[in-house]
Amino acid sequence: MAPSLEAPDNVQDVLSNPLKAAPNLVAPEPEHCPGPESEAAGKADSCAGCPNQAICASAPKGPDPDIPVITARLAGIKHKVLILSGKGGVGKSTFTTLLAHAFATNEENTVGIMDTDICGPSIPKMMGVESETIHVSGTGWSPVWVMDNLGVMSIQFMLPNKDDAIIWRGPKKNGLIKQFLKDVEWGEMDFLLVDTPPGTSDEHLSVNSFLSESGVDGAVVVTTPQEVALLDVRKEIDFCKKAGIKVLGIVENMSGFVCPNCKHESQIFTATTGGGRALATEMGIPFLGAVPLDPRIGMASDYGESFFDSFPDSPACAALKGVVRRVGEEMGLKADVVLPED
Repeated sequence: MAPSLEAPDNVQDVLSNPLKAAPNLVAPEPEHCPGPESEAAGKADSCAGCPNQAICASAPKGPDPDIPVITARLAGIKHKVLILSGKGGVGKSTFTTLLAHAFATNEENTVGIMDTDICGPSIPKMMGVESETIHVSGTGWSPVWVMDNLGVMSIQFMLPNKDDAIIWRGPKKNGLIKQFLKDVEWGEMDFLLVDTPPGTSDEHLSVNSFLSESGVDGAVVVTTPQEVALLDVRKEIDFCKKAGIKVLGIVENMSGFVCPNCKHESQIFTATTGGGRALATEMGIPFLGAVPLDPRIGMASDYGESFFDSFPDSPACAALKGVVRRVGEEMGLKADVVLPED
């Protein structure tokens, strides 16, 4: 292709004149899925073309008989929080580990992470327990304990090789999520954080239906500033509204880059439509805060270390503490219960 002879736009002019408004969807919204328990499952007009249509049509109808068992198993967990995004690569799993470490800094708290990203489990690596395996006893599966008050459950612990691919269809993934809730001996816990994969499909529907009776405190939605990420986050928030899940708020991750040496901040992902703060205002939900991009967060995750312990004086750590306290406020918790005072 011949090179363009037009003079390129000045970079600063482009960055200082973002889109005036978020793009509007022109296509009508599809009808909501009737749900696998519905008598219309697999038969409704909205089921046409769905890859699970035959499964839903032939599946037993009515409430899942395992839900009361799950409810009894999780009776000792005080608070359950979903970590959602809708978009991959925004740092959702990283934020889950940071939130867990933050809660666990209070020695009075017992925290658990349930990794429901079946095809891409990354929580064990970030928590430094990638090589561990699950212990099975008469009371069920035991979580892998990172610290005395921080446990993890993930499919990664079941793989013979850490590089093995999980090539499963929806029903098998849903079955494992049910086992994580029904068969794992979570015990008495203050917080259970559920890390979910991108999207609004099988895993999300399963978690919501299995926790329908035991209850979910709400969801924390993670995004990055640019409109490409916000497009999917809007869908995730819409999913929460349809599923009856309270949105605790939005966290804007990778919100600028803070140089570890000079502390100067640069906008790597420019918020062309206002970023997470504008989206929170638009959707009428709380904005929990912005966390700058710090390369040491990635380094801490690679080594399975706590960013809070390794770099307590960093700007990103200060921002994260503010986000964690806002999450606690939205859950109605006292500040000293969520995070000890500095």
